[in-house]
Formats: sequence, C-alpha cells, structure tokens
Amino acid sequence: MAGFDDNLVREYFELGGFFVRQSRKYAVQSRRKRADEESDLLVINPSPRRETSPPFQVFGADLGAISRAVVAVKGWHTTRAVTPSMIRKGELLEFVRKEAVDAAREAFADLGETEDEAGGGLTKILVLPGLPTAEPQRAESIALLREHGVDHVLTFRTILESMVQRVESNQSYAKSDTLQLLRLLRVYDMVKSAQLELFPDRPSR
Repeated sequence: MAGFDDNLVREYFELGGFFVRQSRKYAVQSRRKRADEESDLLVINPSPRRETSPPFQVFGADLGAISRAVVAVKGWHTTRAVTPSMIRKGELLEFVRKEAVDAAREAFADLGETEDEAGGGLTKILVLPGLPTAEPQRAESIALLREHGVDHVLTFRTILESMVQRVESNQSYAKSDTLQLLRLLRVYDMVKSAQLELFPDRPSR
C-alpha cells in the first residue's frame, strides 16, 4: 500500500499549494535500499510565510511556514502510534541520514532550488500514523525524533481530516481517485466533515 500512502500525502500537499516531486520510485529486490535510495517526496512552497515557526507536530495551518522539505511517508497502519522502541530500531529514520539528506539537496538543486533561494534550510518531515498520547512515551518519542534530525511530524489523521473538510460534495474530482472517493463518502453521508466520523449513527428504523 506504499503507493497509495505516497499519493495521499502528495495530494494533501498539492491541495495546500505545494509543488511535489517524488525523488525516487523503484524497487530494490536483492538487497535493502540504501538511505539515499528511499522513495521520499520533495515539496516546495512557492510563497512561504516567514513570520511563524511551526510546532513539532504540524497541522494544515502550520504548513504555510515551510518553504521546502523532504517528506518521508511511513504508512504503518497496523499501529495507531509509533513508540520509542520502534523509533530506536531506525527504520523510521533512513531519510534523515546524511547520505539521504545530501541526495535530497542534490534533487532540489536539479530543480533549480538552492537553500539561499528557498530562504532557509531543508526541512525534514515524517508522516506517520501518530505519536503516543500518554506521557512519558510521547515526550520520549519526540525527543528521539528530534535528536536524530526530524524537524516535524505529520499524522495520517491530520491529513485525512483536512482533505475531507476541503472536498466539495458538488464538485467532481475525475483526475483524483482519492478525492473522488472522499467526495462520494460525503455525498452519501458516510463521513461528517468536521470530525471525520465514518458511518455516523442513524436513527433506527
């Protein structure tokens, strides 16, 4: 399902006005991918806001302050939140290793984007199911991610809530299967846009 997850995140950033490019898209079968071979998204905000600094866990309103970023998508939907032990294994952190960051910088240079032109360094965003809600696991998870160079996290719940709220019931999204599906869920009253409640309770017959 990695392809679907990537497309979902791509469309979320595009709805927010970002230009999005997938840095690499191929499979390595005989060995594990190197850090610089991970398939991450490169996002560019053509008109970023400079006056604000986003929090560690970002939401839709925070993205306007980001000028350019490499986005790693980890669709581990079998869990609601990553734990400190999962973070320590390192599988979430391939995109922040030096060789991966260098590869992302080279990709931005190929697009004509330099750090000076972008008005800031390269932001590293990790998309994941969620962070722990209870302490001290939440604080420990955030500290570990920051320690390894992750600048922000973005959750799939935030992405889905934002996209459901922005989809218009009376507009066709023929070019996007994802947006069209979300639109149909709203048309047939299967989601409430405010809180992303699937299959809300209906009066019994």
